[in-house]
Amino acid sequence: MTDQDRLIAAAAAAARQSYSPYSRYRVGAVVVASNGAEYTGCNVENAAYGASICAEANAITNAVADGVREIDTVAVTCLDGDGCSPCGNCRQIMREFGVRRVILTDPAGDPLEYALDDLLPRSFGPEDLQD
Repeated sequence: MTDQDRLIAAAAAAARQSYSPYSRYRVGAVVVASNGAEYTGCNVENAAYGASICAEANAITNAVADGVREIDTVAVTCLDGDGCSPCGNCRQIMREFGVRRVILTDPAGDPLEYALDDLLPRSFGPEDLQD
């Protein structure tokens, strides 16, 4: 099993814990911190859609709550639909913590790897606020 396959399997396990009674779109994510530690998250919906939490944001906040400030990789998959890709907000959150590599799945469930710069070109980050 490749590293990509292992991470997607972990993301799929997290997706099975999704709370998505409204969209029925189960998403899971795993982040790999720069120290190698892994954290998972799933989407958690709310009747007030704006209060919902994406899987990627959930996994990243789990890592941050454990003291992580640098994340190397984020892997995301969904169990429903034709593959998935992080929303703009999640891409910006990834940027905040220096994500280098993003692994997604295509409609067949096969891994696709991207650099975050390819998913969020010309982005605004913490260094843009430095004096």
